[in-house]
Amino acid sequence: MKKGICGVTVFTVLLFSASAQDRTSPGMAQVISEHYQVLADSGSVDAALLSKELESRFALYNRIFHFSNQTVVYPLKVRAYKDKKAYDDYVSLRLNSTRAGAVYLHYNQADLRELVVHRGSADEERMFPHQAFIQYLRAFIPYPPAWLREGFAIYFNTLKFDAGTNTMNSAELPGRALAVGGLAYEENLAWLELVKGLGSKAPSLEAILRADIDGIPDPTEYFPSIAWSLVSFFMNAEKDYYYTRILFESFMVLSGSSSAVANSEAVLNHILSWLDLDTLTRDYKTYIDSRKTFAELLADGQQAYKNKDSSRAEAAFLSAHRQKPTHYAPYYYLGLLAYEAKNFDQAEQYYRSAIQYGGGEGLISYARGINAISAGRTAEAKAFLEQAAADPEYKERAQALIARLP
Repeated sequence: MKKGICGVTVFTVLLFSASAQDRTSPGMAQVISEHYQVLADSGSVDAALLSKELESRFALYNRIFHFSNQTVVYPLKVRAYKDKKAYDDYVSLRLNSTRAGAVYLHYNQADLRELVVHRGSADEERMFPHQAFIQYLRAFIPYPPAWLREGFAIYFNTLKFDAGTNTMNSAELPGRALAVGGLAYEENLAWLELVKGLGSKAPSLEAILRADIDGIPDPTEYFPSIAWSLVSFFMNAEKDYYYTRILFESFMVLSGSSSAVANSEAVLNHILSWLDLDTLTRDYKTYIDSRKTFAELLADGQQAYKNKDSSRAEAAFLSAHRQKPTHYAPYYYLGLLAYEAKNFDQAEQYYRSAIQYGGGEGLISYARGINAISAGRTAEAKAFLEQAAADPEYKERAQALIARLP
């Protein structure tokens, strides 16, 4: 497991009573930390845990954005409901409809703004990180450029919180490592395949950068994916951090008192003071072409495996695994590589994971059978091969091996 990329935040818990009730929200426990006020119907323990996660996320975000804490009135409010009906009722009262998982409610009056979370719901993991970043960004810059808001919200969407260490942990994140501000971070590449497949349907980078200026916050349905890919480009382009520097300096021209149009114009003018749109578009396309999708990584690994280039094959399959950690294929191929290296115990572990994540029983059982034979576990091998023989595709081969077992 990789080391957490944010330190532990020391915070104060404000208890109004033994049950930590908030007087303005009956039945809600309250925890107040350095930057957040968390109200939760699930009790003070869960409220404290959520507060720790939010403070860890805040620390990570601010190591990149470096916004001044003096420009924000704290604490930022977060309201968490374990009860689905209570969550839906509260959100519907304010939006006339509900939102799955989490939603940030932004108002001109700062003390009314709040992040509302459906704690423990199936959609919380998907929506909470996205909305938590938007709350952070809009606390400092109420009206940021749409591409920065959505692009970074997606960029950080797969960050996980490790409750055991009270840190953000990137061990399960897909993507390639990136050192930003001393952080070892692996970004979310879940949308890469969509972006690479858009072709002529993709909006131009100029349209993305000018979305607020032209009065079209969402110029196409593909706006979020291209916004993410543009952020990814700025954060990863390998030109001695030239593009990353341009991006980081653009944060300095954002104003908490400006409109989305004014902030977008300021950022665009800053970018254009360094380079023209044609150059940006060319380098962006080169970058996107250089990034590998899950399918491309699997194909690279398979070709390297056929060429007996085990190091290159392993690197490709591990990268594919980081993009889709719950897909069986990388585990299966990593099992084959471990078998080739005569590391039979590790191969068995990889094959078990492949089965766990949906690998075909015939395919995996046949591989486990061969692996067990080589490891000298005859009884185990026979059991696996009998399972493989139940699959017509592997029946003949599996039975032939069983017949040769002592």
